[in-house]
Amino acid sequence: MRKLKIMEHVSLDGVIQSSSEDGFPHGDWTAPYRTPEGRDEVLAAHGERFDLLLGRRTYDLWSGFWPKAPGGPMADGLNAATKYVVTHRPESLAWGPFEGLGPDIAESVGRLKSSAGPDLVLWGSSTLTSALLEHGLVDEMMLIVYPVLLGTGKRLFAQGLPARAFELVGSKTTPSGLVLGSYKFSGALKAG
Repeated sequence: MRKLKIMEHVSLDGVIQSSSEDGFPHGDWTAPYRTPEGRDEVLAAHGERFDLLLGRRTYDLWSGFWPKAPGGPMADGLNAATKYVVTHRPESLAWGPFEGLGPDIAESVGRLKSSAGPDLVLWGSSTLTSALLEHGLVDEMMLIVYPVLLGTGKRLFAQGLPARAFELVGSKTTPSGLVLGSYKFSGALKAG
């Protein structure tokens, strides 16, 4: 059975949007904080082999960049991964290998997780992240927290998600002030 890991760049106030799409005023706010140490931690968290689970908008953004990026561990890994894309237009996918997933996210991802293959990594895709958490399909999360407040932009978690508990399984910091926290799903929320 495959695990599903969410990996996100996130501001202190929960914003994950990083491109200038939709008039977002803080495009590429993560750039000043990138370090070789952070890159190495992110690469290690992906694992040696992985597949991607992406929403359509993230797929479209990434397909315009990663196939043309210079070779290297990140570009090579992302380009080689099978991209499982939640979309209503699978005929327009071109950055492969790829497979379009049907409209029933819970059923499609549940089936995918129970199949043989490498673990699945989800980047971006805030709408998909919330749906997967709602259906209990997330095994792990790695949050790469940046020491900034953005005030506006797409948030990582949607309002109204069911309460869930996660256990911290690892944390690292980088010289630029990033905190990389890895969390594993541990069950229902426990209250005092």
